[in-house]
Amino acid sequence: MSNPLPVTIIMIEDDLGHARLIEKNIRRAGISNHITHFDNGTAALEFLFNPTQDPARRGPVLILLDLNLPDMSGTAVLARIKEAPELHRTPVVVLTTTDDRVEIQRCYDLGCNVYITKPVNYESFAEAIRQLGLFLSVIQIPESGG
Repeated sequence: MSNPLPVTIIMIEDDLGHARLIEKNIRRAGISNHITHFDNGTAALEFLFNPTQDPARRGPVLILLDLNLPDMSGTAVLARIKEAPELHRTPVVVLTTTDDRVEIQRCYDLGCNVYITKPVNYESFAEAIRQLGLFLSVIQIPESGG
């Protein structure tokens, strides 16, 4: 069964260059969903836990989460999302430069759905995001709620 409301992509990424590259290559993959960008975890959590402030947030959401944020760790953001009954089913794709096995395991233990390490090389990074866009085009997103 398809969702009656479009999926909003919430991107939590403090590096503006990475954020632009992610959006550009998601668009190149044919994804036209609305993308709401936050450059810190606090603002993203305020948005996610106060859905009435933006009508676009009323539908299902998919989160792209960087772990290296200026105000709090991405794992703390992930834990808050997955602990909340109204958000625990929300798919979270961790998209980060961190490739430490312990950190990867921790993210999966906290409930992330996909963990992608950002390649250092520009072309490899762009290709990884295009692949992510193809992935986003075929997955089913659950409605928010417990």
